[in-house]
Order: sequence, then C-alpha cells, then structure tokens
Amino acid sequence: MKQSSNSLKASYEDWLLTYGLSVSPFHLRWQTALFNRQFYSWGRWKPKFLYLWFSVGMVFGIVAMFGSVILLGKTLLQTLTQMLTEAPKAQNDRMLQVVVPGVNLPISQLTYFFSAILISGVIHEVGHGVAAIREQVRFNGFGIFIFIVYPGAFVDLFTTHLQLISPVQQLRIFCAGVWHNFVLGVAGFMVLFLLPAILFPFYYTGVGALVTEVAEDSPANGPRGLFVGDLVTNLQDCPVYNVEDWNSCLGDISEKSQVGYCVSAATLQQLSFPARVYRRLDGTVECCSNNSLTDICFSYSNKLDSHLYACLPARKVIEASKVCRTNMDCHKDFVPSFCVTPSLENQTRLIRVKHPPHIDMLYVGHPMHLQYTVSLSSFVPRQNFLSIDLPVVIETFCKYLISLSGALAVINAVPCFALDGQWILNSFLEATLSSLIVEKHNRELVGFLILLAGSALLAANVALGLWMVTAR
Repeated sequence: MKQSSNSLKASYEDWLLTYGLSVSPFHLRWQTALFNRQFYSWGRWKPKFLYLWFSVGMVFGIVAMFGSVILLGKTLLQTLTQMLTEAPKAQNDRMLQVVVPGVNLPISQLTYFFSAILISGVIHEVGHGVAAIREQVRFNGFGIFIFIVYPGAFVDLFTTHLQLISPVQQLRIFCAGVWHNFVLGVAGFMVLFLLPAILFPFYYTGVGALVTEVAEDSPANGPRGLFVGDLVTNLQDCPVYNVEDWNSCLGDISEKSQVGYCVSAATLQQLSFPARVYRRLDGTVECCSNNSLTDICFSYSNKLDSHLYACLPARKVIEASKVCRTNMDCHKDFVPSFCVTPSLENQTRLIRVKHPPHIDMLYVGHPMHLQYTVSLSSFVPRQNFLSIDLPVVIETFCKYLISLSGALAVINAVPCFALDGQWILNSFLEATLSSLIVEKHNRELVGFLILLAGSALLAANVALGLWMVTAR
C-alpha cells in the first residue's frame, strides 16, 4: 500500500513537472519556455533603441526608488494623523490605499481588478525579460502564478549571468519592470483621455449624462424616476454635459444651501392650505402631514415676517418656476412674488433632475445617495444597436489599469526585501559607493540597513492601511 502511494505521488510530481506546474499552500505556479523565442526576438530588436529605452528606465527606476520612500512616508504620516484626529476625509486624500475586496472594492468590479493586476504583472515581467536578453543574460522561461487569489507573473533568468554583468547593466534589468509599469499607466491614461475621439464614429459626447444603471434601492427608482437610457441634462439650474458635470453639480448642491423657487403671491395663496407647524429634532421646521408624498413644507418671508411657512404641492411650485435665493430675484413684471425655499432636514435637498423628453424627476434626500445609486456615462450611442455599457467598461478598465500599474511601480521600487527595490538598491550602491566604501561587506551592511528600514516602512503602511479599511 505504501509502495502504491509513493508511486502515485511520483507520477503526480512528474505530471506537474512535465507541464511546468508547481503547487504549494496558497500558491499555484506555471512556468513555460513556449514564449522564449518571442522574448529573444524582442530583446534583439533595434539594440540601440532598447539601450536608450532601458537607460531611461534605469534613471526612472532610481528616481522611483527614492520617490517611493517619500510617498510611503507621507502616506504613513497621513494615516497616523487621521487615526489621531478622527478625520474621515484624510483617507480619500491618500495616494496609496490598501484594497480589500468587498470593503473598499465593489465585488462587481473584481473582474477589472484582477485583470488589471495580471496585465500589469505581465508587462512588468516582460520588461525584465527583454532587458535581460538585451544585456546578454540567459532567459530560461516565463510564468504566471496565483497567490491566494491574486494573479501575477515572473521570468526565470540565469543567475550566474546576472551576477557577472556590471552594476549598471543590472540596474537596467532590475528597473525595467517599474519602468514598464509606468509606461503602461501612461498608455492607459492616454486611452482614457482620447476615448471621446477614439469612439467618436460610434458615440457622441457633451450632450448630457446617460443613465446606464439605477440600483434597486435607489431613491431615483420609481415611475417618475430615472431609467436606463435616460439622458440627464440639468440638476436644478446646473447644466450637465457629462458625468463629471453630474458629480460636480451634486457636490455643489450638497455644499451650498437649498435654492428656492419664485412663486407669485396669488399662486401662493391659491396652493397653500393651513397646516400645523412644528420643529424637527435638528431645528428645521415641518408644516406638512407625514403622510403626504407630493407636498413639501416651504419657507418664505415678506416685509413684515421673515419666518412664514406653507405646505405646497412640490411639482406645481417648481414646474415653470424660476430658481432664486432671495425675494429680489423674483421681482419681475411688477407681479408680487416670493422666493419659497423647501424646509428640509439638514443635508437633505430637493433636486430637480431634467431628463427630456420625460417629466422632470423631483428628488428629496441627500445628494450623495443619488450619486452612489445611479450609474452614468458621458457617451451616447449614435445607433440604437450600440451598447451603452462598452464605453463604461473601457473607462473603468483604464482607471484600474492606471491605478494598479502605478501602484505596482511604486511598491516594487521600494527598497524592501524580496521586491525589485532590493536589487535596484544593491546594484545602485555597487555602482556609486565602490570608491567610497571599498569593503564589499560594508556596502552590503549599508544596503541591509536601508532594506530593513524600507521593509518596516512598507509593512507599517500595509498594516495601518488594512486596519483603517477593515476595523474602522
């Protein structure tokens, strides 16, 4: 029985070896030589151009190594400040954040996340592989791995060759991954920036924000709400030409006080009806029945009293009414008019959403709830058969590619054990300190101390960032 078990184990190991597979706890790895010819073709293409390309990458990698330390130090200080001052806005200002699926990464966007990580990792390792071949280092193979659930890539280089070349040549190889991640991020940014021009034959922009999804629990859901395919053109008196305008208008509405609407004295007398006035817990005034879904309490002032209230049908008041801030804004054609303002709870707003040819949607609630539960696109299809989701998919993927490729560049540049920064630092010290610190073991000691500090800095950022995301 034991002999049979050993035979089965040996067969399984031979099968894994045949297909280049390696399996260990939380780690699956696949390596192949199928792409070696392609790598050698890339590494021997235009040697002078590649020399210049990877030399620029070397300079960038060295600058990135120092820059990553500064960035991590700044991020750590921001995190500590937020922890001590309980300032929730500080987290959004940080350039580097720990990403936890299901917490600060929507489950619906995991496909974008893992795809961008894999592509960023592959481009990173292609940089190392092509640079190594350019510097006459033997290339053994390329592979992909999955650690827990996170995908990545690697290249297998002949270590002896790598140790025999000069420190500057080593720097070109070690910095190539960070350099390629930066270039990939720039390419993603260019595609994002030029997307209106790229999609111009199929989609037009600048005419409004197209609704692509309305969450089931959204306050914008309903018979007089927003529907997929609606084109939003205005929020109150704020014009909306694209998604950025939508977000900007909602931000302004949230920060500024509630606007009012001009109503003539005759109309005000005709529409209003007696109601009991009472104060809410936050100090605001309510004058309508709690059962009413169409009436809203409005406040206004006249020459004698500055605190008058009237319960009015919201749609009749707002439709065909001019937006105002004071009674002075309503003086027109010598018709006595008042600027009536919705009397709502703090942070709550009455927002008129125009989406022609449909009747305007009247939204009452926090502006951010509207922003979070309605998805929009700046791209409107020229033909009905074109997908309204395609531009959104491209935009979202580009944003993930930019952020994750940039993050991979920053993290790998950190002088930390087991990252590219370790080898970049060691080669940099060999290239710059050989004449100042003659003894090699002394240079290695300096490198070890720097790596220790860099590793501690990175670990502190990850640990505190993870705690900020999950525990608070």
